[in-house]
Amino acid sequence: MAITEIPIPPQVYRFPQSKFIDAVRWLPPLSPLSKFAVLATFDTDADTPSLETHSISSTSQWTPHSQWTAPSRISSLSTSHQLLIATSTLSGSLHVLSAAEMEVLFSIDENSGFHMGPIWGVDVMGSECVSVGEDGRVNLVSVNGGGEKGFRRVYDGNGLVGFNCVKWASPSEFVTGGFGFGLQWWDLRRPGADGPVSQFKGNFGSQGKGSGMVHSIDIHPSRKHTCLAGGSSGTVFAWDLRWQQQSIVLSGVGTGEAATHSLSESEVWEVQYDCYTKSSNITSSRVLPAMFCSEDGILAVVGQGQEPVELLAEPCAINSFDIDPQSPSDVICSLEWEAIAIVARL
Repeated sequence: MAITEIPIPPQVYRFPQSKFIDAVRWLPPLSPLSKFAVLATFDTDADTPSLETHSISSTSQWTPHSQWTAPSRISSLSTSHQLLIATSTLSGSLHVLSAAEMEVLFSIDENSGFHMGPIWGVDVMGSECVSVGEDGRVNLVSVNGGGEKGFRRVYDGNGLVGFNCVKWASPSEFVTGGFGFGLQWWDLRRPGADGPVSQFKGNFGSQGKGSGMVHSIDIHPSRKHTCLAGGSSGTVFAWDLRWQQQSIVLSGVGTGEAATHSLSESEVWEVQYDCYTKSSNITSSRVLPAMFCSEDGILAVVGQGQEPVELLAEPCAINSFDIDPQSPSDVICSLEWEAIAIVARL
């Protein structure tokens, strides 16, 4: 599989901010003339966390739109096509808002028995939200009503396991990730199942000991059987449910030749399938091109068995990014040095 080379270097627009940016996501269009994004911010001077929406015009002008103050620092952020924003906090609360009005539609706080400690991962699909935390709990919340407790507990690891991220694969399936490069596949159609229906533990990592973490997961809408994951030591890999005991390393300091294709040896904070980059050899057994950002300031595209293509190199960490689903050539990034970057591929 060959990744098409970018003939012209992408244009990069930077927008300095007065706050730390913990996460960023594109929003579906709220008006025909501007793009919109939502930022999870933290004002270190005022110790104030918030969600902010901003509009970006065709002239690359950055304009604040609306804001919501969170009860504690935001730990995870997810958006949906239904103009919903789901966010979780370090104190263990979860909130679902309408992106158009920044109105809270559903909230559940840390005193409800929901989670104990930080919620590190949240994902929303339709009106359903799934959350995971370092306490080992997996919870479901419905925006239309979460029952008597406000949520449904799918699993409780009782503190013996912990999860860092979660991603829906279908309305009834999702994947979690955590320690030891571990991935878990859950199926809500399996009543009474006390745990995931499939599990994978990576046999690669720092010095080959498999002691790393998975920080981010993505699942392609047309290939839900293949899970993309990014984590420690610059590692980006895919887990195919058809060959559950194996993994395909795309980048990192893992085993085999993957080490020669790595641009980063630090934590991979975010990973997504890249629908913009085309592959010349698309088969069901090949992993589609992926984009990642890292602690050492790299934003790059990687393909199976190919050298990575660097899009951006910053002197600080790139904490998160998002590919615009309406215009995949545009990528928005949050930089550790209190700035937003928009990478426009030509």
